[in-house]
Amino acid sequence: MKYVIGIDIGTSAVKSVLVSAEGKVVCEHSENYPLHRPEPGWSEQNPEDWADRTIASLRRLMEKSEADPADVEGLSFSGQMHGLVLVDSKGKVLRPAILWNDTRTTQQCRKIEKTLGSKLLDIARNRALEGFTLPKILWVQEHEPEILSQADLFLLPKDYVRYRLTGSFGMDYSDAAGTLLLDVANKVWSSEIAEAFDLPLSLCPPLVESSELTGTLLPEVAEAAGLLPSTRVFAGGADNACGAIGAGILGEGKTMCSIGTSGVVLSYESRKDINPQGKMHFFNHGEENAFYVMGVTLAAGHSLSWFKDTFAKEASFDRLLEGIEAVPAGSGGLLFTPYISGERTPHPDADIRGSFIGMDSGHTLKHFARSVMEGITFSLRESIDIIRQSGKDITEVTAIGGGAQNEVWLQMQADIFNANIIKLESEQGPAMGAAMLAAYGCEWFSSLAECAGVFIRPAKTYSPDPEQVEVYSGLFGIYQDVYGKTKDLNDRLAAYRK
Repeated sequence: MKYVIGIDIGTSAVKSVLVSAEGKVVCEHSENYPLHRPEPGWSEQNPEDWADRTIASLRRLMEKSEADPADVEGLSFSGQMHGLVLVDSKGKVLRPAILWNDTRTTQQCRKIEKTLGSKLLDIARNRALEGFTLPKILWVQEHEPEILSQADLFLLPKDYVRYRLTGSFGMDYSDAAGTLLLDVANKVWSSEIAEAFDLPLSLCPPLVESSELTGTLLPEVAEAAGLLPSTRVFAGGADNACGAIGAGILGEGKTMCSIGTSGVVLSYESRKDINPQGKMHFFNHGEENAFYVMGVTLAAGHSLSWFKDTFAKEASFDRLLEGIEAVPAGSGGLLFTPYISGERTPHPDADIRGSFIGMDSGHTLKHFARSVMEGITFSLRESIDIIRQSGKDITEVTAIGGGAQNEVWLQMQADIFNANIIKLESEQGPAMGAAMLAAYGCEWFSSLAECAGVFIRPAKTYSPDPEQVEVYSGLFGIYQDVYGKTKDLNDRLAAYRK
């Protein structure tokens, strides 16, 4: 037997999966770590927690699986994007990591827009949003200049963990694209952006491909992890890029919909010269010389969790959604907009808030639950439509995440997207994508697409129902009107949110 390991550095936990050459997940193990919120809107973690828990996860994985360490040929990473880790010349962490969901950098985002203007979209291909890395660096530059003056490099979460495991620095293109410092099309750090903010280009780590060999395990790490020092370590990629690889999004027209806490619609893109003008994200893929466009719904699964916790706290999700198929499309004229945490695509608006519209005394808990599911899916449909408007013919979407666990929701996606929805046999998300990068790096396959043909197996297809498609098409038009007609009211209500 021979194996690879995929490691996903998430926001709340690290997950490791041991995968065989046939693509079978032999064993998996997760280790949690804390999230710190020292100020309102701040979100930080200790990078050492990531490294320590990763090593612990690897040890437990090897103990549980009883696999021979000599049979593990390589490992690679997926990681939460955008998080800022500053290290000095000796690799010592200078301050807690500022995470993707930290919102302290609004002023820095406005500064970036004012300074760069249209050049930002031309070079970085993405808007200045609080989650990205450059605004975080500028916040440290303004508020903690003594820290930035000591910094030799900035890293992203998985890159720091890889450094701790191998002793080598680097950042892959898919993660670098989320910093706002990368010239995305030309795959180089942008000296123009760095110089505009008095940042030395040397602050940026060496760039590598996601499947590139970056070293082997340090002897002391290998011993602690239950692996051999000869275990090869490959660069890895951003969580969304690895999620796409793990879902087989490795060719023109391939598209996925991931419904977790947030929701993501992601589509493969081979053209490097397209510019969505900030309507969607445009990032480098984990596959060499490929890209992807991505739309985000900030509160996708979170909207359903919020609804359950607020109105049916004692019920399980299965109980809440039991019989939901008996509620007709449109939830009896009840419409939900999932803006409870603001919105990202197509409205980059941190202040907009959600709503239920059309309530009457005949509506039950089931009507409300279904309308929440429909509203989330309408929001994701907006991203699907933007991709279609760019010239892509989307007839098939691979569903992953929590939204792929409920058959009614899968059929709802087929009807609202007007596309076949593919459910996978074994869906491991970004950790599987990381394992595939290791398998490809180990030269088990000639391409990631060939690897996907072995590792990824469809389980079921949900086809759109023409009658439901027509109903949802009309409702979607109403949904799209809600944002513009309620934005002024939302803005006026903001003063009362105390």
